[in-house]
Amino acid sequence: MERIFSAPGRVEIGGNHTDHQHGRVLAAAVDLDTVCAAVKNDTRAVRIADRAYGVIDVDLTDLSVREHEKGASAALIRGVAAWFHAHGYAIGGFDGRVTSSIPSGSGLSSSAAFEVLTGNVFRGLFGGDVSPLEIAIAGQYAENVYFGKPCGLMDQTASSFGGLILIDFENPKQPVVTPIHAAFEGYDMCVVNTGGSHADLTGDYAAIPREMGAVAAHFGKTYLREVPPDDFYAELRQLRRLGDRAVLRAMHFFEENDRVLKQAAALERGDMAAFFSLVIESGRSSLALLQNVYSPAEPNQQGLTLALALSERILSGTGAWRVHGGGFAGTILAFMPTDLQDRYRREMEAVFGEGCCHFLNIRQEGGMEISSNG
Repeated sequence: MERIFSAPGRVEIGGNHTDHQHGRVLAAAVDLDTVCAAVKNDTRAVRIADRAYGVIDVDLTDLSVREHEKGASAALIRGVAAWFHAHGYAIGGFDGRVTSSIPSGSGLSSSAAFEVLTGNVFRGLFGGDVSPLEIAIAGQYAENVYFGKPCGLMDQTASSFGGLILIDFENPKQPVVTPIHAAFEGYDMCVVNTGGSHADLTGDYAAIPREMGAVAAHFGKTYLREVPPDDFYAELRQLRRLGDRAVLRAMHFFEENDRVLKQAAALERGDMAAFFSLVIESGRSSLALLQNVYSPAEPNQQGLTLALALSERILSGTGAWRVHGGGFAGTILAFMPTDLQDRYRREMEAVFGEGCCHFLNIRQEGGMEISSNG
């Protein structure tokens, strides 16, 4: 009997580069997803026909890391299977067909959706009381250890839980997930893909946690979340020996970590004006303090900065805009009244190309089984 499973993409609404310092994040699942039609095959082999990546074959009799699979979908399947097996959950072979409406490279976490989808297929076909958090952790494990990407847990958690959630990573092994109730009636949410390449940006990304970690180490700590903000501000003169950028990035963390709580509170009470103001604050902090809107090695390539400036020109006084996700290249996030959607799309596409705008709704369901077809 064929069974249908789905896992959504996600947007980061607040908490830019806070998760790796054990901070807070505001994130939401969106109404673009990755879907798998799967059936047990009574073997120890997973065979998936993926519309985008072709046929994927994974032999579950060997769950060790394979260097040649790093960066490939097979590594994600093997990694999720390895985590399930190591924690006592049943796994087995299945044949599947995968399709996805999440554009690759759009900043909507297609890889996390694939990981969460795989966990839900194993849970659905082979049983086991696997929680959404455990599926998220299995996905992160697969991406870190098997795929070779040192990501945090935000993407997988948002995809696995669904809805709009506040995630507190103070204890990253057991993050606290709080649903946030918000009404966006009359407003649209859009992710704009500026088309920038992430190639050769590894050093830019790695510098952020390294510099934040250096500030934490000044206080004998590993992560900035462990440092009292008052202690940090009292030591600014001494901290400058680490470099002013490191100090500014730490300042961003402390302000952004508090801002997430303010954003969640504004949404809960339905104060969209306050929420939009905080989103804009977040974006400006990323630009001025975190400094992840363009690469210092490529000052002539500033697609994100341009997209933010255009968004401000179109939406000032009516919406909000900020860098989305890792930064340096990729996407921005914007909120706007529905009656501005056509103008916004038209003006952004005139600069960044047709199809650059992805208008999204929040999906309340996380990773799930949709139906079974007997």
